[in-house]
Amino acid sequence: MSGDGWLSKLRAGLSRTSSHLSGEIGSIFTARKIDAETLSELEDALIMADLGVATAAKLAADIGDRKFPGDADEHDVREALAENIAELLEPVARPLSDLTATQSGPRVILVAGVNGTGKTTTIGKLAARFTEDGRSVMLAAADTFRAAAIDQLKLWGERVDVPVVAQKQGSDPAAVAFDAMQQARDAGADLLLIDTAGRLHNKADLMAELEKIIRVIKKVNPDAPHDVLLVLDATTGQNAHAQVETFSELVDVSGLVVTKLDGSARGGVIVGLADRFQLPIYAIGVGEDVDDLRPFEATAFARNLLGLDVTAPGESAE
Repeated sequence: MSGDGWLSKLRAGLSRTSSHLSGEIGSIFTARKIDAETLSELEDALIMADLGVATAAKLAADIGDRKFPGDADEHDVREALAENIAELLEPVARPLSDLTATQSGPRVILVAGVNGTGKTTTIGKLAARFTEDGRSVMLAAADTFRAAAIDQLKLWGERVDVPVVAQKQGSDPAAVAFDAMQQARDAGADLLLIDTAGRLHNKADLMAELEKIIRVIKKVNPDAPHDVLLVLDATTGQNAHAQVETFSELVDVSGLVVTKLDGSARGGVIVGLADRFQLPIYAIGVGEDVDDLRPFEATAFARNLLGLDVTAPGESAE
């Protein structure tokens, strides 16, 4: 997909958030000076855009401290906010190539997330991207609680032409992971992506299941898993914070993928997550197509969140 095509999808995906936020900023800063009242209203607007209370307060304070040339209008404020948000996001925006760094044996990526976040679909899309980059990939269907998850991962395997290690519904997830580790090692695969269950309604069982998966993985490779990606659904808004907290208690989460930004009015949640948890964000999803899962780019995201023009990579601004 071209840079312009991706930016158009990102802009469309964030349009509900950006139009609401831009409208609020416009109403606040029309013919008004920046003072305690306007900053309080700005903070409220940022909270309503799902940036979170602490992050909203920090960004509003930054605007209050900024020296604008003359009276600031709403465009000046949006530009300043986009700049500040990009600076906040830049440290956590990581390239997908970080997930494919070579080492001895397959690089093992455990993928976690609540059911319904698009976790299994994300695994399929990551597999497609990694194979396009010349990596040999294998998938493991260790979410054995849901037959649909196993079938869905098999379909993705067929779609992107990568092998899927799976057993029947109700099988021991750790046994699937162990089998996949051995097969990936014997096949000389570069990457092994392991799907896992997301039944948070029974946290104790899920914790035991994930601990067992990791334990048997380490029997094959003591350094695995090399990454634990948590997939979050942007439409859940602030509930995403609770999911990061909960899964971080269960496993050592090393990075995030945020899906379903298309049509969500809660795209600002990414800013709050970055500010609070400082976890790497590797990719965001803005649609159902394979190419709709893309690397996370801080400046492009920040400017689209504020409804500002973005220049495609490699092009000059008009």
